[in-house]
Amino acid sequence: MSLRYGLPTPPPLSNEEYKEYVDSVIPCASKSTVNHQSRKEPAIRYERKMGDTELSYFLPSRQYLHLGFHAPERLVRRARVCIVWAILRLRHPLLSASVEMHDYDDVRFLYDAPSSVDAALASANANLEYRADTKDELIDSYLNGSRTLSNERLSYLVVSQPADSIMPTPPRTPSPSRTARTNTEVAQSESGEYQYDLLICAMHFLGDGMALHQFANDFFGLLGGEHSDEDLTDMLRLEWDVRWGTNTYRSDGIIPATLEDSLPVPSTSSFRRAAEHVDFQLSQSSLLGGQTFPKQKHPERHTVVPTFSIPHSRTKAILKKCKEQGVSISAALFAVCNVAWARMGGGKKELPAMMYSALNLRPYFARASQKVAEKALWDSYWFLAIGYFNVVLPNFLPAGAQEATFWHRARQAKAQSAGAAKNRFIVSRTREMAKERGTRARAWGKEDDERERGTWVPPADTPKPPSVKDILPARAPVPSAALIGLSLLGNLDGTYAHATFPAIKLHTLTTGSRQRHGAMLLFGYTFKGKLWVSLGYDENGFKEGVVERFWEEVENCVEEFLG
Repeated sequence: MSLRYGLPTPPPLSNEEYKEYVDSVIPCASKSTVNHQSRKEPAIRYERKMGDTELSYFLPSRQYLHLGFHAPERLVRRARVCIVWAILRLRHPLLSASVEMHDYDDVRFLYDAPSSVDAALASANANLEYRADTKDELIDSYLNGSRTLSNERLSYLVVSQPADSIMPTPPRTPSPSRTARTNTEVAQSESGEYQYDLLICAMHFLGDGMALHQFANDFFGLLGGEHSDEDLTDMLRLEWDVRWGTNTYRSDGIIPATLEDSLPVPSTSSFRRAAEHVDFQLSQSSLLGGQTFPKQKHPERHTVVPTFSIPHSRTKAILKKCKEQGVSISAALFAVCNVAWARMGGGKKELPAMMYSALNLRPYFARASQKVAEKALWDSYWFLAIGYFNVVLPNFLPAGAQEATFWHRARQAKAQSAGAAKNRFIVSRTREMAKERGTRARAWGKEDDERERGTWVPPADTPKPPSVKDILPARAPVPSAALIGLSLLGNLDGTYAHATFPAIKLHTLTTGSRQRHGAMLLFGYTFKGKLWVSLGYDENGFKEGVVERFWEEVENCVEEFLG
């Protein structure tokens, strides 16, 4: 299982080196403040055991978010970025926590409260890196290179200024039809705008996509807002002081609660608990999926992320068309994958295709009553709050009326998605699924470790405990394999408040995760008014040419049906 990785970590700064660093790159942190807050204080440590959902993500999950943007150099200096990064790490403790494994069912978050402003800055600086890589180099390095994250480093920030963008944004190459620079280009040159790439790396068990994008918005809001470096430093001091200035231990609420503990308290009724268990078993036994991409064994994993985007005007037309058909783009993308696979004829026509997606569980949380000030201070959004649902669609296409079939499938996907989100048993199903995923994760983790040591022995056949299936009429076994997973993020322009950081112009967004062997996940979202679709997959884990053909059919379906 290799839970602890020997990663290249920047060496810690000595006291003298750090004071020199503060004086040189953060001049607004006065010597008196540094000396006062550099006093040694006893460490305050908090810890919490992982819940089943977090544990199920513990091994294979390392997500990332890439954002490309133009900005003046003064806003992206290391000193300023480091302060903003430190502020957000104070607000969201899991970002600067670590993980310690005691046993397969006892994995814990550890959070050491920073003893001073200096300590918070040093921690942020040690987990911040500047490079001169392109977007593709950054993503490929994270997905396929040595591991960036570990149990000791749960989050990391990379800022890159590609070598070919050291000069301010240049004008386009002159041509007979275009000999003068546009007003925009002149403004960019005069304001000193440069191309930058930001890579936010975080373990997936820290939080879901909602947390990742909300964090990016807050990051740019501080970085590109009206605050001067001095204002941000004062803000950092205040953030530390209101949390840790009194150096007192707070018994609860520092580390966000587990998903399971955030849901409404389970019923004490034994009858209701039995009914909920039966409902979960029946819902699982009803899943039918007989389509899978043919895989192949390969000693090395290599993840690629082909991506295409739709221009603003065309995206607007697509949104209008989806609305006229009574569906969202998310529902349409289920139909795109379904029709693309059916056109390939990759599986038995009589078996349907099952696809899965994430379900935001935040609306189902039961918040404990807290004082308003205390709640605002520790109400971090960095936590895991997702469940899963499945969409099952036919794997055949009629000879004619392809477009009508496509939109019918999209409406089926919408109905199944809504049915999962509004199901009266959604909370109990989430709990049951978390238990099941946690049990599997512990078993797989133990097996992985034993295989590495050469001590693994297949478990002996043991009688299975009675289950709901034992009292149901006997049915022939059916396959329940998923074809593909879809991460449908919706309209991200509703998350990114671009007007709050006017000097920073975001233009590209790519998200995904460092995946296990043979993994695949399709992403769909709108950003900067454009529809983006990407497919992250291990190109060595599938039969040659199959995924490439599927991706081509996906593009064809988007072109043909969405317009």
